[in-house]
Amino acid sequence: QVQVVESGGGLVQPGESLRLSCAVSGSIFSIYAMGWGRQAPGKSREFVAHIDSGGRTNYADSVKGRFTISRDNAKNTVYLQMNSLKPEDTAVYYCVANYFRDGNPYDDWGQGTQVTVSS
Repeated sequence: QVQVVESGGGLVQPGESLRLSCAVSGSIFSIYAMGWGRQAPGKSREFVAHIDSGGRTNYADSVKGRFTISRDNAKNTVYLQMNSLKPEDTAVYYCVANYFRDGNPYDDWGQGTQVTVSS
């Protein structure tokens, strides 16, 4: 019923920028938070950024000062502006939507978008 689709990934050089987008569609429900995670080859998925229903944000220490998460509630879309990219940022980036349905909480993840930072 719910579709989460990321876009905006690509290949960039160190120091350059990318903006990722994540659009959520499907049945009407209340999204209380959205976020981004990433996974590099051979590693576990890790937290990147999060924005809750009150607009409060949180970031992994590794991206603080470089990444900015924002959202457009009217479009059910969340963004991740990534500046000053480093090779260690290379990963598949996944978007998650946190919502309630029938009184129960759910986390729906997208299929990811590849970000490669190559020198």
